[in-house]
Amino acid sequence: MSEEGIEEARARAKEYAKEKDYILNPDEKQLSAVLRGLARNKERFGEAYCPCRLRSGDPEKDRIIICPCIYHEKEIEEQGTCHCRLFFKKGE
Repeated sequence: MSEEGIEEARARAKEYAKEKDYILNPDEKQLSAVLRGLARNKERFGEAYCPCRLRSGDPEKDRIIICPCIYHEKEIEEQGTCHCRLFFKKGE
């Protein structure tokens, strides 16, 4: 997986976080692991599937786990972070 792919995932996540008033995981090691997973999935499968969710292999069903997945807003609201700890509520 390319550095370029990882930086692209970072830029997308940063932009989305800014838009939603979230922050990215302040732990750079954890953040990098998630971004690498997103970049790897984009490279392998053509979409940035959430690395913390299992793909079924059916692109139609798996659309819901393309980052940001459909679960992230509820998780952030309830737990302060999404399942894979990419996005955090500000002030958590």
